[in-house]
Amino acid sequence: MVTLVLPRLVSFEGSGRRAASVTERNINTLRSMYWVVLVSGFLEPVLYLFSIGVGVGGLIGDIALPDGRLVGYAEFVAPAMLAASAMTGALSETTFNFFGKMKFMRLYEGILATPVRPIEIALGELAWAMVRGVLYSSAFLVIMVAMGLTTPGRALAMLPAAVLIGFAFGALGMTISTLIRSWQEFDLIFSGQFALFLFSGTFVPATAYPQWLRWVIEVTPLYRSVDLARALSLGPVGWTQALDVLYLVALLGLGLTVAGRRMTGMLCK
Repeated sequence: MVTLVLPRLVSFEGSGRRAASVTERNINTLRSMYWVVLVSGFLEPVLYLFSIGVGVGGLIGDIALPDGRLVGYAEFVAPAMLAASAMTGALSETTFNFFGKMKFMRLYEGILATPVRPIEIALGELAWAMVRGVLYSSAFLVIMVAMGLTTPGRALAMLPAAVLIGFAFGALGMTISTLIRSWQEFDLIFSGQFALFLFSGTFVPATAYPQWLRWVIEVTPLYRSVDLARALSLGPVGWTQALDVLYLVALLGLGLTVAGRRMTGMLCK
């Protein structure tokens, strides 16, 4: 097997270097079939965009934004698919794969025999999840620009937002992985993820739901992600998007803290 040696574009030591070594380990152990998994994960939001955004959108026509502007349905749905793609890529790595490495492969027990600490494992795995998330998001943004659903400038603004979304969901996924006890419980995770996908203002504005349900929807992480991506794609950007960013940063910090502490308790007994 050929080992990939990452170039040292930035020299750093200590905790950051140890976390990066976990990411490098994941890259070095890639198999050819893994790229099939990457492609399949990218295709899902693209298929939703074409089938619902373009197909169903042809029947719906334009849709009204909260400020009264009318936009094409594909333009409305595309930023939500970007946010959902970032969520899917991050959760795929930090739930199913992370759980297998921790509970069944016992990989992290071996890593802890080195100077690497549990929080550094979490940071390294999160960085690896974001490699996948950035690939999904970048490719999807290229498709959005090619279809005329956004401008190149707005696409560049959406990429760091997609990275933040992926980081937040990655931290959340690792926390969940430290709480579940068996593979069967992943059915609950997939159900919750699909519910978020359907009811986070993804296909219809949140104002279409009853008031009590709208309040529930608007505090979910995917809704805040969709709101941020949609504002960057269609405008305008205001104080609400600052709240979206703060929400995602808080979710990232909380998820990393809880995951790090639980990993310490589980692996350092």
